[in-house]
Amino acid sequence: MSDRQSATARDLSHARSLLFAPGSDERKLATALASEADLVVADLEDAVAPAEKPAARDVVARVAPPVVRVNGADTEWFERDLELVGGMDLDVVVLPKATPDAVAALGGKGPPVIAIVETAQGLRLAYETACAERVSALILGAVDLGAELGLEPRADGLEILHARSRVVVDSAAAGIRAPFDIVHLEIEDDAGLEQQAAFARSLGFRGKVCIHPQQVPIVNRAFAPSEREVAWARRVVDEFEASGEGVMAVNGEMIDLPVVERARRILREGSTA
Repeated sequence: MSDRQSATARDLSHARSLLFAPGSDERKLATALASEADLVVADLEDAVAPAEKPAARDVVARVAPPVVRVNGADTEWFERDLELVGGMDLDVVVLPKATPDAVAALGGKGPPVIAIVETAQGLRLAYETACAERVSALILGAVDLGAELGLEPRADGLEILHARSRVVVDSAAAGIRAPFDIVHLEIEDDAGLEQQAAFARSLGFRGKVCIHPQQVPIVNRAFAPSEREVAWARRVVDEFEASGEGVMAVNGEMIDLPVVERARRILREGSTA
């Protein structure tokens, strides 16, 4: 983990499931907070109708969740949201429609920021956003981005492949944790969610947005190393460290330092699963 990651990640390095719940609905917030989600986000943005936003702030202030998604920096609700979160002891602020300018509008002080990349401009500037001092992670938002780009959803997810790969690369280049993948909108489609999460993990994502508590266990399993992966990683690291060699073979597989680093990452992920 880089110095920047260790300085900004707090407890974000372990997070796999990011469960959103309406900030206006105290019952749903309580249900989400009682779930197995690694992070629960009280949502003041998309999940709350314009007329309900003042009441939603009151609910969030009363419930005091550890993570809040504010409204976009270009909206009429942003300043009031900033006043609210400025008076709370939050672990994270989630920022929609993220760009470097939107992150700057949050100010230089406060908790870490998870920035949602969900516009064409936001995607073009994802690296610059990820480099902002308070930003600890990116989320890829496919719904708004897809609407802007005119993408047509596919069962295999290839319409969003470029954007997925882009935020993975930009997160790594900026020295922050791997990003959170897009939301799976079909709540009852457990098999589809599992398949989509496995695909996202293969692309370098290390977490996923959830919109219902029943999605959380599936996501947590998908982004945790399997017993087989952990056993392989332990064998590679143990034999590499015992040999002291730069290149070696383990069960016929050539092992060099990049492979060892992958094994060490799997062991780190397995220890927090």
